[in-house]
Amino acid sequence: MNRRTRTIGASLLAALLLATGAFYLGRETARPVEASMAATPAAEGRKVLYWHDPMVPGQRFDKPGKSPFMDMQLVPMYADSATGAANETGVTVSPAVQQNLGIRYASVRRAQTSASFDAVGAVQFDERLHVAVQTRVAGYVEHLSVRAPMERVRKGQALATLFAPDWLGPQNELLALKRSGVAPDLIAAARDRMRAMSIPAELIRRSEETGTAQARYVLAAPADGVVAELGVREGVAVTPGMTLFRIAGLEKVWAVAEIPEAQAVRLTRGQKVKAILQADAAQSFDGALDEILPEINASTRTLKARFEVDNRNGKLTPGMLLRLQVAGPASTRLVVPSEAVIRTGKRAVVIVRKADGAFEPRDVSPGADQGDDTEVVAGLSEGDQVVASGQFLIDSEARLRSVLGNMASPAAAAAAPPPAALHKAEGKVESVAPDGITISHGPVATLKWPSMTMGFAKASPNAFPDIKPGDQVRFAFKEGGPTGYELVSVQRVQPGARQ
Repeated sequence: MNRRTRTIGASLLAALLLATGAFYLGRETARPVEASMAATPAAEGRKVLYWHDPMVPGQRFDKPGKSPFMDMQLVPMYADSATGAANETGVTVSPAVQQNLGIRYASVRRAQTSASFDAVGAVQFDERLHVAVQTRVAGYVEHLSVRAPMERVRKGQALATLFAPDWLGPQNELLALKRSGVAPDLIAAARDRMRAMSIPAELIRRSEETGTAQARYVLAAPADGVVAELGVREGVAVTPGMTLFRIAGLEKVWAVAEIPEAQAVRLTRGQKVKAILQADAAQSFDGALDEILPEINASTRTLKARFEVDNRNGKLTPGMLLRLQVAGPASTRLVVPSEAVIRTGKRAVVIVRKADGAFEPRDVSPGADQGDDTEVVAGLSEGDQVVASGQFLIDSEARLRSVLGNMASPAAAAAAPPPAALHKAEGKVESVAPDGITISHGPVATLKWPSMTMGFAKASPNAFPDIKPGDQVRFAFKEGGPTGYELVSVQRVQPGARQ
């Protein structure tokens, strides 16, 4: 019994000694590691800017420790780190990281540009070439040679034969005077009277040659074209001044196109244009801008431009569509690839690579698009290098948007108003929904708003649970949320209470 007790006691003593030795051995082993971690910055002589979790680069910590996001230690970021450091003027990215991100660059260059654009126009008759064929005497249409509208006619072609009985009297009087041998003055006076009655000279000559009064005469086409209007039929009576035919010339036609207001201001009268037939691109015609009509379409913000197009071959007819290539004056301007321009809605920004390799944002004033390039009016100089691809991947560690002030230059960021500015107003609750509240409110002085009814977003569906339709409220809101403005506070007020 005593021997067994001594054996157990010896085993317990040995186990205790073994555990104590392991504790002190582990403690001495851990000290060099901890000392090494604590002494790393000092030992390397490098300045630590902050500590961060590589998996959540947006958060920074002022001392080492365990990451609150991941099961890992925070990693130091040194001032001279080659993986990416931000400064006041931009971001520096190592060549290796740039290659991994696939960043491409482009140089700002000068290129020949022009204010040319394309438009679609519909062919119409040139109304300045319209000719009216009228009669100057009472009579009737004895024979109609052209019987249908839009029929093509040639100059001098017979259109109709008219019978004018009123012309018989003056002609018989002239013939009688000639037979009686009166003085030449009387005969000349008779001829003048017939010319005053619009009797054609050819008809008078034929009457004198044959000795018989002529009452039938042929109306001939005064010009080439098509019969745009046919006002008579065979056998109908005509009166003086009546329009029998209206002929539209086809030597030139109009192409009328709707031009956007922004492009119409660049047009000048006489500007050359190339008209291509929409149905057959192989056929083209020369033309020029004839007139910009003083009429604007308020719904589409376009003006009508009238182009005069050469149609001597007669291939164009009204109603056809033409693609008009309007050539503007050529000039030399700065351009960059369109993909290099980041448009935020209110501004346009490019990322410029500086001489020391750092990147900085720069506000630019873009002009017109020139194919794959965009004209730059201000903000860049010839030879500047801009980032054409990978703008938002330049340095994830620096969080491009926060480091660069949301893609704004330091001056623009300093001048911009605080995004979280509060605006206050009073009004009446019209309706309440899980995602917002509709309020009929009074003027908002900070935004220069008049009285209106509009919806404001809520930060959460459970926000402002006591507010109900019909309540008079005093509320504060800020820019943000799905509707553009989000409620910060809403308080019920008694009717007539003042803020």
